[in-house]
Amino acid sequence: QVQLEESGGGLVQPGDSLRLSCSASGRTFPQYGMGWFRQAPGKELEWVAAISDVSDIIDYSDSVKGRFTTSRNNGRMMVYLQMNDLKPEDTAIYYCAATSSFYCSGYECFNYWGQGTQVTVSS
Repeated sequence: QVQLEESGGGLVQPGDSLRLSCSASGRTFPQYGMGWFRQAPGKELEWVAAISDVSDIIDYSDSVKGRFTTSRNNGRMMVYLQMNDLKPEDTAIYYCAATSSFYCSGYECFNYWGQGTQVTVSS
């Protein structure tokens, strides 16, 4: 079992950068694929990025590709989402999630979820 906790959200201006962190607990964390999702007010949950257990597969949604980068440090039990050139449409609650598969990019295969961290992009 994996427990997840996000941090690093906040209020920033358009064009700014922010790094989200996801702290994980559980001995099996290094075997889990990880993902980032977000949910804006009044909108459905949106997949943002996914990274495999050993970081050899990484993918992003078209809306963030080229601006966001995800990485992980299995030794530190951490996953990161570096967000650059933030836009108002990036405003959302961001969640990290874990799948018992080595990699997945679909909502349905993630077993464990954090409680989310708010990111607000506004001038």
